Amino acid sequence: MAWLSLIAAGLFETAGVMTINRLNKERNVQSLLLLLGAFGASFILLAYAMEFLPMSTAYAIWTGIGASGGALAGMFLYGESRDWRRVLCILIILGAAVGLKLVE
Repeated sequence: MAWLSLIAAGLFETAGVMTINRLNKERNVQSLLLLLGAFGASFILLAYAMEFLPMSTAYAIWTGIGASGGALAGMFLYGESRDWRRVLCILIILGAAVGLKLVE
């Protein structure tokens, strides 16, 4: 359950980053509430996961999902570059997070 919570926390982190972009374009209460909800859920789920997983592993995987998810959202939803080097860097981030779990 802790791993599912951690993955969900990373996905909410990605959603939070996307709502920052939305808030920059649409400064309204709904955008702000979405931002607070996404990051709030992310932190709550991360805190729960860290009750069962080592802090270093949980934090690395959470940030890896958030960073990779933000980059992928930029590519697929906001028209950012899909250069193979960017994709390679995303794979390196995710591989490093998995590597931390494997050597735990």
